[in-house]
Amino acid sequence: MKTLLRALFLLCLATPALAAESPVGFKTATLPDAKSQRPLELAVWYPAATAAKPELIADNAVFIGALAVPDAAPAAGEHPLVVLSHGYGGNWGKLVWLASALAHKGYIVAAVNHPGTTTQDRSPQAAAQLWRRPADLSRAIDAVLAQPKLFGAVAQHQIAAVGHSLGGWTVLEIAGARFDPDLFSRDCAEHPKLGGCIGYQQMNPAGTPAGKAQLAADLSDKRVTAIVSLDLGLSRGLTSASLGALPVPALVIAGGVPTEDMSPELESADMVKRLPKTSTQYVEISDATHFSFMSICKPGGMALIEESSPGDGMICRDGEGARPRAVIQQQVVTLISEFLTRANTPGQKTSER
Repeated sequence: MKTLLRALFLLCLATPALAAESPVGFKTATLPDAKSQRPLELAVWYPAATAAKPELIADNAVFIGALAVPDAAPAAGEHPLVVLSHGYGGNWGKLVWLASALAHKGYIVAAVNHPGTTTQDRSPQAAAQLWRRPADLSRAIDAVLAQPKLFGAVAQHQIAAVGHSLGGWTVLEIAGARFDPDLFSRDCAEHPKLGGCIGYQQMNPAGTPAGKAQLAADLSDKRVTAIVSLDLGLSRGLTSASLGALPVPALVIAGGVPTEDMSPELESADMVKRLPKTSTQYVEISDATHFSFMSICKPGGMALIEESSPGDGMICRDGEGARPRAVIQQQVVTLISEFLTRANTPGQKTSER
């Protein structure tokens, strides 16, 4: 409890100061898609021109939200864009800490809820369409680029994608990595307890010949200029040839606390060995778990989760003896912002192993 209270105190110290120095606006929208019947919930944070009092966004009984001014006018000038992809069973609200922090640093940040794999939407049919996740991020990019008066103008050739867990796989795909369903199935026979294998089998995205072909296709968006993976899954199905030829800089961050279903040695660290050395940075945070990249739980939040879903309260825990989650996340924000600054600066190296 003392650790959690310290985290809340640190968060309270940082948030008002950020809000006063660099106002952040917030808007949500629904992106229609009559053709494929896949409407997307879009949330956008952006540098704002406002003196209005901010409100807590994505704050609830379990998780701490972040401050922003709803429907504020965007600030003048051009800003880099970051699109966010949540993990399986998550939603954009679980990454509000990162979205808010990056917006305070001058980024436009757009996040979507991927149909079928969100907290409130577990449609098996939609979840199986994994190949649509990168396209969801492309639709978010389209929406922000098309509406500068709503979200602000996007700086040319400065569009990054950041994803957690299954979202990490999503951003590798949008950058040009290719997935081999047969390779992944063979590997899962050797590592059946990995969370990615379990989730993949439940979704069964390659259950039909058409699905298998779409999953193995090129899902890249050439507008994306840098990516950040946060403790990704399914990496062992990405082909070595596509990873070795990844055309954009990559920052790969892993939780260093291994579990039976998520080991950095088998996922993030293993994938980094196959990525270009000169354009890849790898950081393993020793006291971070897979869930340290999600919003901070409030006091009593774990108990509330356990009441409705026994066993899932673990998402509120970090490593044994870990720093407060707010401190871990502050480190993550610094790593990402420094990486993106280098990626957006011609001639700068990004590698650090």
